[in-house]
Amino acid sequence: MLDLGRRLAAQVRIGDVIALEGGLGAGKTTLARGLLEALGLQDEAPSPSFAIVQPYDAPEVSLPVAHVDLYRLDNAEEARELALGDYLMDGLLIIEWPDRLGRALWPHSLHLTIEMITDDARRLTADVPEAWTDRWSRI
Repeated sequence: MLDLGRRLAAQVRIGDVIALEGGLGAGKTTLARGLLEALGLQDEAPSPSFAIVQPYDAPEVSLPVAHVDLYRLDNAEEARELALGDYLMDGLLIIEWPDRLGRALWPHSLHLTIEMITDDARRLTADVPEAWTDRWSRI
């Protein structure tokens, strides 16, 4: 997951959304940590489980990122109150537990589902929108 995050970092752009789906312990935060590390974050990124939104800005990272964990939200209305779309104007949005948004996930989102096969193995399913078609082939 760390390596995949690092490879994704080479392809991200301002306005991108990466939606990470998977059970507890599947590797969503690990993937996000790899991406943030590749964008220049020196310290290990904390899980945003309690903060809900963990923003990162330059010079800490080369591209502004909002790492979001919606696990503790009860409904899509609570997610709307976070105004996550504002982060897309000048950065990247990484969303864990995107199902909490209801049907409000942006159509240009790269949606990755991580399934735990064993403690050491994961199965990745990618829903690759048109905005990512060319970039995905380079990952």
